[in-house]
Amino acid sequence: MTRLSPSPRLARLMATSAATALLAAFPAQSQDAPAFELSTIFVESSGPGDADSETTVASQISSGSGLPNDILDSSATVSVVTSAEIERRGASTTEQVLQYTSGVTTDFYGRDDRYDFFKIRGYDATTYRDGLLIGDAFGGVREEPFAFDRVEVLKGANSTAFGLSDPGGAVNFVTKSPTGERLREIYGTLGSFNHKELGFDMGDSFGEGSPFSWRLTGKIKDGEAETDSSNDDESFFMAGLAWRPTDYTTVSLVYDKLYRDGYPNSSGYPANGDEFDRSLFLGEPDFNYLGTDRDTLTLKLEHDFGNGLSFGSTARYTKGTGGFGYVFLGATTGATTVSRYYFANASEFENLVVDAHLLYETDIGNVHSRTMVGVEFRDNYRENKLWYTAAADIDFTDPTYTGGLDLGSTAPYQDTTNKVQAKSLYLQQEFSWDRLIAQVGLRQDWIDQEQIYHIAGMSLPISGEFEETSLRAGLTYKFTPELSLYGSYAESVVPASFSTAYGYGLEPERGKQWELGLKYRPDGMRALFTAAIFDLSKFNQTVTNPDTLLDEPIGESRVRGLELEAKAEINDQLSFTGAYTYLESEIVQSDSGGNNGNELPHTPKHQASLWVNYLVPGAGGRGDLDLGLGARYTGEYWTSTANTDRIDAAWVFDAAVGYQIADNTAVRLTVTNLFDEQHIAQKGFSANYYNPGREWSLTLNHTW
Repeated sequence: MTRLSPSPRLARLMATSAATALLAAFPAQSQDAPAFELSTIFVESSGPGDADSETTVASQISSGSGLPNDILDSSATVSVVTSAEIERRGASTTEQVLQYTSGVTTDFYGRDDRYDFFKIRGYDATTYRDGLLIGDAFGGVREEPFAFDRVEVLKGANSTAFGLSDPGGAVNFVTKSPTGERLREIYGTLGSFNHKELGFDMGDSFGEGSPFSWRLTGKIKDGEAETDSSNDDESFFMAGLAWRPTDYTTVSLVYDKLYRDGYPNSSGYPANGDEFDRSLFLGEPDFNYLGTDRDTLTLKLEHDFGNGLSFGSTARYTKGTGGFGYVFLGATTGATTVSRYYFANASEFENLVVDAHLLYETDIGNVHSRTMVGVEFRDNYRENKLWYTAAADIDFTDPTYTGGLDLGSTAPYQDTTNKVQAKSLYLQQEFSWDRLIAQVGLRQDWIDQEQIYHIAGMSLPISGEFEETSLRAGLTYKFTPELSLYGSYAESVVPASFSTAYGYGLEPERGKQWELGLKYRPDGMRALFTAAIFDLSKFNQTVTNPDTLLDEPIGESRVRGLELEAKAEINDQLSFTGAYTYLESEIVQSDSGGNNGNELPHTPKHQASLWVNYLVPGAGGRGDLDLGLGARYTGEYWTSTANTDRIDAAWVFDAAVGYQIADNTAVRLTVTNLFDEQHIAQKGFSANYYNPGREWSLTLNHTW
């Protein structure tokens, strides 16, 4: 497979989108009112308080079966974190957004900001944006939550809905886009560690009755981190333009730029039995960086032909660079000294993904049918280098720094070029009777892989071609309009992992899952209660070692569990989000045989969380006072597949207080880890890594 230069890739994206635009431009013979929009990841209800910016309880999704759907009608567990919930909790990272979601494990690698560290049902999660693949959360770019209207968390295997993904689940980010409505919002934030931030979100049409609308979203952040000699800077900008020539056609173009200049992690703390202050820095000030520079262009087309037939297409081109460099700790070498190692990464990536589909909706007697058929093309390219070498020991009672590592004069221990090209054909079918809803999905993927090693002595190149079929089937029975019972079977597939240490596994990683669940949405209150039990397995599995970034083979593993979740707005004053997860994991068949029967790492058996908001209405000259308090419990878990080091269970509390200064102006104080709970979250290379410490932020927001 030959690498495509940026210009041909971008040209191919535009050519594909132009062709679909011409198709959408032809007027339909009969223009009935469209039932819903295609290619949107969620369908916003027209009822009062249904907008994601106004409620924490979503009613519509598309992540369950790939078809836009009411949550009660989907035969899958999907949790939605709306922008209203993100704002009330003051979540500023993806991990914070997901912390109060059932089935999701976060913060299992402590204060490591290289990636978004989270798992779903015991497995690494796959991330998507507007239904198009981004990639694994581990090893990928840390996304900016301010760019999104909502975050949908799909639990379990479901390659037929979005494509290649792990069996534990997926996270779908829904991008803010032009709506044609007037929007004016600015904010400023001050916080811990010299945190300063300014942001805006604005949009409108280009005049009354104009078919064109725009939206501009951005933020700039300047800050430090809780560890000395660490900074946390970011700039983000997103611009969107939409054209709606008729009520049945929408063309939108969104560009965004993400630039991060942060720090990778704390470098660790000596594992000698002592507890150290989080500010202690035992790395190298001149070699402690984490960078991301990414550009993304997304083109979306939607058209309703009438008579139940609709068309949608989305194309996205991404190009960027990233990397980190830091010094991490090894074993103690004396009474007060510890060994150290330089570790660095540099990467360049370029991705193109295009999806196009038709949806046909009709009635066949007393059966309502919805059929979606589509195609997808993805072309991913990545160059990756890794450096690793010993550094001078350091005295942790009196640190003396010796300088950084010159990567230009140091040979990397791994230098690879990865290419993955996938072509897909998929079908989603739904039949609805009076109370019974049947859903089935079928997807065929053709995958071409190639990895080239640029280190002398490596086999060049390594490649493989595969065809994979994945199936999903689900059945939902609605006892009443408020209560539904569902059961489903789903399969997943992801390309095989590469590793210089363990070789190349030709067989892709596959997964399957059985699930049974209940959903209840009471008529007299805006709320959603869900419960699910599941049994999922993964075959030909590898796990990525967070310290070495190398893929280590497991073989076959299994996770069985229970999830309970509740989101409720009891009245205008009281609302809450609660979750409980039980996971029982097992390595069924390890390649070495030594870990058979062990549990999966970073997979606690018990997790629970509760966030409560209480609004004290204003009176006289006093504005509304919004009080929020949250608690998160994470049970004990193992740090590796060998099950030699266990992390203790821990409670962490969060809080938020908001005050309405005026009709369009509010201030909010957010505190994460309220009581500054400190515990070991991960152990690696004889060093300990603590959970994030207490941080506060004060935000002033104004709309007009």
